[in-house]
Amino acid sequence: MRWYADRARDLPWRRADATPWGVLVSEFMLQQTPVDRVLPVYESWLARWPAPAALAAEPPGEAVRAWGRLGYPRRALWLHATATTVVDRHGGRVPADVSELRALPGVGEYTAAAVAAFAYRRRTVVLDTNVRRVLGRLTRGEALPVTASPTTAERAAAETLLPAEPEAAATWSVAVMELGALVCTARSPRCDACPVASRCRWLAAGRPATDNAGSRAQAFAGTDRQVRGLLLAVLRAEPDAVPRARLEEVWPDRTQRERALDALVADGLVEPVGAEAFALPGTLARSSRTGCRTAPSDLADPLHRVGEIAHDDSDVP
Repeated sequence: MRWYADRARDLPWRRADATPWGVLVSEFMLQQTPVDRVLPVYESWLARWPAPAALAAEPPGEAVRAWGRLGYPRRALWLHATATTVVDRHGGRVPADVSELRALPGVGEYTAAAVAAFAYRRRTVVLDTNVRRVLGRLTRGEALPVTASPTTAERAAAETLLPAEPEAAATWSVAVMELGALVCTARSPRCDACPVASRCRWLAAGRPATDNAGSRAQAFAGTDRQVRGLLLAVLRAEPDAVPRARLEEVWPDRTQRERALDALVADGLVEPVGAEAFALPGTLARSSRTGCRTAPSDLADPLHRVGEIAHDDSDVP
């Protein structure tokens, strides 16, 4: 905690004026996404939608549009659904209770604990990838977590390390997280700069590798994920429906392109408008309310389907 007081990054969701909504937004955006990519989108998002009610009043397609190139855009849909739920069930105020947070769309164990700790200074066990790695090295001598999700034993061990006082516990949790992000990193840990190096079992054992220590990140170029991103980029740039012919220009492989487009529709990120056009969800309804140019009148009503998602550490991917 002394190390954190001296070394912590000045991030907007950690400042004294950060709202619980701001903390919740940051947690959605930071899942599997680096801080430097999140910052500009986070700031513009809160400038436009400073409270859940502001986002809930917009169609979900606007959330997808504002998400930009953060990746895993289903997070934008779930954040919109969460804002709507907060308005409908909690009077527009992000709840502080972990069980109520867990009931929000797209909020899993980690995000609920993080919001309770960082927004409301509650004493909760916060276990993201960084925290799991630090505690695993420090207390068990493991280079990296050996399971995809926290185990019961991990949660119990983390509980014993938390300070008893809630404010101190919340600070301790973010301090361990920051240590994992800046010093005790996955690939190039800076043990010489670690404030607890003298107590680290992993360092004392000679920094042994674990079975998953050499795993590589999934390739991106040429994947369906890349095609989905290219299709969404076209749709985000247009205020109305986009003809199928325009989307066909995005990627030459018809089979892969159609597969990616079908997946976007299944995930609720895109609405088919008839057989020959597509739009972000809610785009046509918004156009008719605001007087913008709408899609051709012979196109059928849009279809909106929302799929399921999961997260690194049991939240949204």
